[in-house]
Amino acid sequence: MFIQTEATQDPNRMRFIPGREVHPAGRLAFASAGEAGRSPLASRLFAVEDVRAVEFGPDSITVAKADGADWLQLKPAILGAIMDHFVSGVPLVLATAALPEGADELPLDASDPAVAEIRELIETRIRPAAVQGGGDVALRGWKDGVVYLELQGPAFRLKAGIENMLRHYVPEVERVADWRDALPKPGLGTPEAQAIRELLERVINPQVASHGGHIALVDVNGPRVFIRMEGGCQGCGMANVTLKQGVEVQIKQAVPSIQQVLDVTEHADGTNPYYQPG
Repeated sequence: MFIQTEATQDPNRMRFIPGREVHPAGRLAFASAGEAGRSPLASRLFAVEDVRAVEFGPDSITVAKADGADWLQLKPAILGAIMDHFVSGVPLVLATAALPEGADELPLDASDPAVAEIRELIETRIRPAAVQGGGDVALRGWKDGVVYLELQGPAFRLKAGIENMLRHYVPEVERVADWRDALPKPGLGTPEAQAIRELLERVINPQVASHGGHIALVDVNGPRVFIRMEGGCQGCGMANVTLKQGVEVQIKQAVPSIQQVLDVTEHADGTNPYYQPG
């Protein structure tokens, strides 16, 4: 894959042209990592130190850098992030802003007193803190003691604190979960998914637990496996090494039909005690 670069009138902005379709619907801009939301490529780019903004066009990617940063140092990392994204096969923007066609809405009974309490806590105490940090939180469902939230941007790092607060004030709350985990995923019911889940719980997660990490199985689609890195693994500078030299190798050995393991983690929003950019 050959990626061309093109200077712009603004010395802090450079256009990258991958020679393939990027965002045919038109301009899509992200002014911060918190806005990257559901775009794996934008999240990869914001993980590069001194990247300040990202914009997608029909056939190009424009990146803005911090004042004083050197393009000679930035370009290799940016080119690598773009290359890795297109090779992975992951969509430019993950369709998580709305439920997939045909999927049922998550249960959320407005007449339930617990729902009213949870919503009030989110709107008056949790969401303001998330927004102040550049993220956002929305209540998407409530069922069997589980609060399903849509977490955006840096709000992912608040998940444990949100769960503690909700459990403290609303006794019915048992845990907090990402709302995407409640959506129907036929691939998770396959024998391959069961084997991968067992491998994660018995072998892989005990290995990464020493660094405060956890790896969750998101879905299985034919020869592809989608995983999400959580805790200490999110935002870690060694995440790609962990995936390619560890997780992917072990999954392929356990389930030979798997050809590719894809990481859908928003690493730009991660906070890791063993790695800090810069």
